[in-house]
Amino acid sequence: MTDFASSLTDPVDATDTRPLLIVPYNWIGDFVRGHTVVRVAKQRWPNRPVDMLVTPLCAPLVDYMPGVRQGILHDLPRSRLALARQGRIAARLRAEGYGTALVMPRTWKSAIAPALAAIPERVGFVGEARFGLINRWRWGERALPRLIDKNAMLALPDGAPRPAEWPQPKLVVPAEAAAAWRQANDLGAAPAIALAPGSVGAHKRWPYYAEAARALVAEGYDVWVVGGPGETDAAAAIVAAGGARVRDLTGADLRQGILALAAARLAISNDSGLMHVAAAIGTPTIGIFGPTSPWHWAPLNPLAAAVQPASLRGKEMPYHSVAARDDTSYIGSIPVGDVMDAVHRVLADGGTRP
Repeated sequence: MTDFASSLTDPVDATDTRPLLIVPYNWIGDFVRGHTVVRVAKQRWPNRPVDMLVTPLCAPLVDYMPGVRQGILHDLPRSRLALARQGRIAARLRAEGYGTALVMPRTWKSAIAPALAAIPERVGFVGEARFGLINRWRWGERALPRLIDKNAMLALPDGAPRPAEWPQPKLVVPAEAAAAWRQANDLGAAPAIALAPGSVGAHKRWPYYAEAARALVAEGYDVWVVGGPGETDAAAAIVAAGGARVRDLTGADLRQGILALAAARLAISNDSGLMHVAAAIGTPTIGIFGPTSPWHWAPLNPLAAAVQPASLRGKEMPYHSVAARDDTSYIGSIPVGDVMDAVHRVLADGGTRP
């Protein structure tokens, strides 16, 4: 492998001004990691506007991503092709005059609208044999170890070497926006720690956030619980345990979570999309990992600390192992004391990453 700059094997083309479309994965964490692809593309084509195809869930993230001109909103259902909606999206894409589309997902559905829009260069891995939909084929996907490698390689010239490191995602939340949000929600001025207790799958949800909230309040911190509608019950339990200094900030609008994580002094999160959001903002973030591997699934941005079960420290467990799918004993074996030790260590260092 080589460094990132050396992977740009063709000359930087400053004369190309055709807009470029990125079709990313629209899970929150993967969408945040998609900003790495934006940064690679902007270095390769500095004068090409970059847009992203985005779902309503992830749309607020675009407003905080440097180098992204706009998000093109779509509401395609997950279970069917919805050709009429694909046609409407294609009409919008055609009007933008894109020269290139980088299609990260491997599915037929992800490539239909760019093809119907007749975008001249449609770059993607072979995937579901999308002949006619993708016209700039890439091969060797199985040899790439992480999802970020598979995605970001699409923004490099064909045949370029994989770099040892990729540019880190970055979300820029103006300090005045975070301060105004805090004032509007009557959250006071005390230092606050954000807790993100949600994740996809019980095996990744640490069960002791209520106890941690109680300990943090006892040490003088406000506690904010962030997450989506699925975290309402967890937030209620955490508020009940921690008392008046714990606020439930969960809800359907991701923007509220973004602003909360930007305003917090520290974030504690499961292996989830909000962990990636917090780390990309630059808020010191403690990630709690059960059976999933931090090497594969942690943010590209450094975590302030990663907390794992004692039995798995230093080991690499495949994400699709039986333990990762079904066994909650790993995440449940992490005691509150381990997480609080990480909090104390990070705050003693000034709340900065090591």
